[in-house]
Amino acid sequence: MSLVLYEQKEAIGYITINRPEALNALNSGVLEELDKVLDAIDLESVRCVIVRGAGEKSFVAGADIAQMKGLTKAEGEAFGKRGNDVFRKLETLPIPTIAAVGGYALGGGCELAMACDIRIASDTAVFGQPEVGLGITPGFGGTQRLARLVSPGMAKQLIYTARNIKADEALRIGLVNALYPLDELYAAADKLASTIAANAPIAVRASKKAINDGLQLSIDEAIVVEEKAFGSCFETADQQEGMGAFLEKRKHAPFANK
Repeated sequence: MSLVLYEQKEAIGYITINRPEALNALNSGVLEELDKVLDAIDLESVRCVIVRGAGEKSFVAGADIAQMKGLTKAEGEAFGKRGNDVFRKLETLPIPTIAAVGGYALGGGCELAMACDIRIASDTAVFGQPEVGLGITPGFGGTQRLARLVSPGMAKQLIYTARNIKADEALRIGLVNALYPLDELYAAADKLASTIAANAPIAVRASKKAINDGLQLSIDEAIVVEEKAFGSCFETADQQEGMGAFLEKRKHAPFANK
């Protein structure tokens, strides 16, 4: 059985972490397969990717504790690097990504969701970074992305206390964008992905890169990044069609990604 499933339907790619018997916990096999799936995505035809977990109980319940327990310091650091490398590949995909979080998103699961551009969740979802209760730190980006997404103080509180939070609190602190009943979550993810996919893909990709790159810079440096992204969209077929349709008061034709 594949540990990570991938399917493309029209312009949307679907990644499913497929270890429901282990609440989709991440082990070396999952990371290896996820890495290969990310490499195999057809970036010419796919305009948005949805990431989810198999089953109804869990998005990803964390990294596999049984695998980690006997690691040496060097092996632990290498395992962390492996997870970070894969999640960074997901984070830097040129196309938008949506985490559809149904159920548990703990430890590595929360970190996987945070590596996506957008997070939506079921109202039954549970988030947390419980690692310090296990004698370790978050290892797949949790100490870095959580502070950037919510606030340093809130991230420190969640990590230091190892406390899990329910979906409504995750929404309140800005960890997720929206909540849905579980039976509506994946349809909502599809609708959001389809809305994104219908927009000019060159412009969407340029916007993603500008946001991600600019977050690492001062505002003066970041607006230069935006100026270059803005300029890169001109003289494209998408820009000509989008602006032409607006001026002619008609619906634009499907964007051509060129």
